[in-house]
Amino acid sequence: MTSLLLVLPNEFDAPALLPEVLRQGIADAGATVLGRAACRTLVQQAGALAPQQVLVWLPEAAQLQALRDALQAWTGVPPCAVSVASAPLESAQHEALVALGVHAWAPLDAPAIPALLARAQARWTREAALRTELDNLRTRMDERKWVDRAKGLLMSARGIGEDEAFGLLRGAAMHANLRLGKVSRSVLEAAQWAEAINRAGQLRMLSQRLVRVAAQLLAGIDVQRARVLRTQSTERMQQNLDHLATLALGAAGVQALGVVQAAWNGLSAALPVKPSPQALAEIDARGEALLLAAEAMTEALEASGARRALRIVNICGRQRMRAQRLAKDALLASTLAASASRARLLPTMNEFEAALVELERAPLSSPEIRAGLASARDEWLRLVGGVQALDSPDGRATLVRSSEALVDTFERLTAWYEHSLQVIMS
Repeated sequence: MTSLLLVLPNEFDAPALLPEVLRQGIADAGATVLGRAACRTLVQQAGALAPQQVLVWLPEAAQLQALRDALQAWTGVPPCAVSVASAPLESAQHEALVALGVHAWAPLDAPAIPALLARAQARWTREAALRTELDNLRTRMDERKWVDRAKGLLMSARGIGEDEAFGLLRGAAMHANLRLGKVSRSVLEAAQWAEAINRAGQLRMLSQRLVRVAAQLLAGIDVQRARVLRTQSTERMQQNLDHLATLALGAAGVQALGVVQAAWNGLSAALPVKPSPQALAEIDARGEALLLAAEAMTEALEASGARRALRIVNICGRQRMRAQRLAKDALLASTLAASASRARLLPTMNEFEAALVELERAPLSSPEIRAGLASARDEWLRLVGGVQALDSPDGRATLVRSSEALVDTFERLTAWYEHSLQVIMS
């Protein structure tokens, strides 16, 4: 039995005033009236009662405007079949009903009402089926878009062909019992989180490199190269901040980025000052503030990414910072006799060594990663030698060279981890 919401002009609201022709037509159709509404309450009542059909009774064509105003809320897609029994309508009024999503209309005639309701239901059922088919088509097209983008990412990151990339996605989907499109979207999200963590991690390194370069300038060590590196590092810092601002980082990431930007504004304002012992101490303090802000942001991004494999990207990226921090503190201890900087040397060395061992033991590896870690181990020993020979010019020069070589090595390693299958497919 069809359930109806009966929509009436206000003068027919009372049950006793319901025209016999309408009552008989509803009975002939085998329908039952769930409730009544005026045009102004149609949408609200339909939402509350969830009828199978809405039957609108309009004895006068002039009453059609109130119905048109009410149906605007459904934007042409009513939640159920809608039919209208009315006085004769003009052609423009027919077009208006079509635009509003009304499925059938007929003259005020009891015998016509069963056919009117049947016709409206048939059309609504057909439209619903077409909408479902269209939604499925859109879903398939959307999935195809995600799959194509994920394939492109895998092909670019891993240097593999299209068939192999698709096989990886399909295998992951089967293993996780998920749709291919969902897996593909997750792959792209994982890559974005890994990139964000890598870039945020670069900010940590740059905060220490810029202070180290200032100390290098004050000590007169390879001054020309130091000036070039200061300019490059400043530009790179801003490029990373600008790029991070374009990514969907989540609320915590966006808030952390604002803190980093403020800390960078403080450090960048101090950099143009000609290095002096007093200026260098201020630059170091502002560099420490930026380091803390960048570290907090990186940790927030790792937590927001909610993928265990992202941790290895963070660990590797942090080694870039430690290489610069160690060189910076060693130079500050040498040039300013800064006791706080000297006190940080051993903890930083211990942290670097522990992280390097963890990376060497991690199962997330490849031939290129293992070779990179071996190179990092050799360069790390040279950097330690530079720290131990800090009082000699050769020791300080080794310190600067090895810290930069380690940054380059861990830049490559972090990029390899970022684009590794374990991280992307996590």
